[in-house]
Amino acid sequence: MSMPRVPAPAVLLYDWDNTLVDAWAGVTAALNVVFDAFGMPGWSVADARARIRLSFRDSFPAIFGAEWQRARDLFLPAMRERHMEGLRPMPEVDMLLGVGAILPQGVVSNRDGAFLRAEVTHLGWEARFGAVVGAGDTAADKPAPDPILAALARLGFGAGPHVWYLGDTALDMQAARAAGCTAVLLGDAGHDGGVARAGPDLHFADAGMAAKHLARMLPGRSGLLE
Repeated sequence: MSMPRVPAPAVLLYDWDNTLVDAWAGVTAALNVVFDAFGMPGWSVADARARIRLSFRDSFPAIFGAEWQRARDLFLPAMRERHMEGLRPMPEVDMLLGVGAILPQGVVSNRDGAFLRAEVTHLGWEARFGAVVGAGDTAADKPAPDPILAALARLGFGAGPHVWYLGDTALDMQAARAAGCTAVLLGDAGHDGGVARAGPDLHFADAGMAAKHLARMLPGRSGLLE
């Protein structure tokens, strides 16, 4: 199947969870501390992966109602203790980031900004990214375009189809389109209603396939995969 015709990227921006890393074990453990305090049933990792899209400031009011701020105050220290548990790169992400290293790269996530930057540091990836923008760093979180636009400002670029935003959910694709960027889906979005619901401009089965496609588009990168 031929790929849709989109411009080669000049900037690569990435979602974090389920795109570059698997961090769901720590997130789920922290959430279950809060659920236990509220007398609510706990979640499995699969539950968290399927249900968490928005930042906690946007999602907690729906889950905990009027007591969402108390839930937040329990969640934050639990996350500080647990968010590195099981943190690991997704398969072939190193290949993707290596191919993309010829371009400015950044992370835009609905993970709290402080936790996000700590995780980038933990993985030794600070040098890979010229911008790391998380929840709470801008006036609104994804799917609003604000964090993508903030990351681009830090990189010295404006929005446009020359900016690829790579993520794993329909919300990521919505955020990319809201910012006027190319929406690139990694994976089958099976945890989020599938590829058709996401409606990406480009779709790759995984980071490795995205890396191979990028290597063919970017000058001098094809040899990296030989």
